[in-house]
Amino acid sequence: MEQKELNEEGQQKPVRQEEAGVIKDTAQQDLEETAANLQKMRGKRPRMCEHDRKFSQCKECGGPKVCEHNRQKRLCRDCGGTGVCEHNRERRFCKECKGSGICEHNRHRSLCKDCKGAGICEHERRRSRCKDCKGSSICMHDRERRRCKDCKGSGICEHGREQRFCKECKGSGICEHNRVKRICKECGGSGICEHNRERSRCKECKGSAICEHNRQKSQCKDCRGSGICEHNRERRRCKECGGSDICVHNRQKSHCKDCKGKCICEHNRVKRFCKDCKGSGICEHNQRRSRCKDCKGPGICEHNRERQFCKECKGSAICDHSRIRRFCKECKGEA
Repeated sequence: MEQKELNEEGQQKPVRQEEAGVIKDTAQQDLEETAANLQKMRGKRPRMCEHDRKFSQCKECGGPKVCEHNRQKRLCRDCGGTGVCEHNRERRFCKECKGSGICEHNRHRSLCKDCKGAGICEHERRRSRCKDCKGSSICMHDRERRRCKDCKGSGICEHGREQRFCKECKGSGICEHNRVKRICKECGGSGICEHNRERSRCKECKGSAICEHNRQKSQCKDCRGSGICEHNRERRRCKECGGSDICVHNRQKSHCKDCKGKCICEHNRVKRFCKDCKGSGICEHNQRRSRCKDCKGPGICEHNRERQFCKECKGSAICDHSRIRRFCKECKGEA
């Protein structure tokens, strides 16, 4: 250590102006060097591995920040990582902990439309999943890569379904009632609205899947929904398009008796209209609910007749000659 110069009386000698200037310059130089070193450290790029990832976080390279469960050590629940909260979630995205990644609207800050988060694009969608923006998660088939069957995405299981919604795989999205957890009424799923319907498809709630014509967007002919084919029919049920719901007998797969479709009961009838099975379409009067006059079913008109056969209502089964179409000789002659 430097010893301070003392005078004869034992007091510290006053520092001369020249010496004070030297000390001041040295201190300033030290500060500048420290600032320069910090700037270098900030601008220094982290070590990248051959997989073009941070070496410390690369699972394939076995980086020091990767745990034995092949996860980021900080975010591993089994390891009790520092980034995991008491609710077993990532701390910064935990709503109960009011994590730093949660905004005032109780959503992920980067994905909040009201906050104009960085992850939201100009089309008001998630940037990475936006087809118009060609987001990083969109594959060559114009689908979300992890959910694309053609790309064999990471979210597709061996049964060719989305893994979390696969009943055979017992996916995380399947509840104890063997239904999709989010839309299970018994579980009170988050996707069920106050009207006890699927929220996105509820007309009263103006769900996201309902169009301006008050129909399901995908099946609306006026909107040219994705489920409508070139023949102006529901694509999956179109025989000409060979829709997914059409069987080898050229019938609706679920209602085909030869295929033993899921809607066919043990009595070889459509399950919901089977009286022996007490199907949902059978009322307490043992008639088809929609055609029951006592129940005032939707198929009964104001004249107390079956709507399709009512001449006054101009039902769908009534021809231009005011007769039942299938029994009209004139209509057969014109055909």
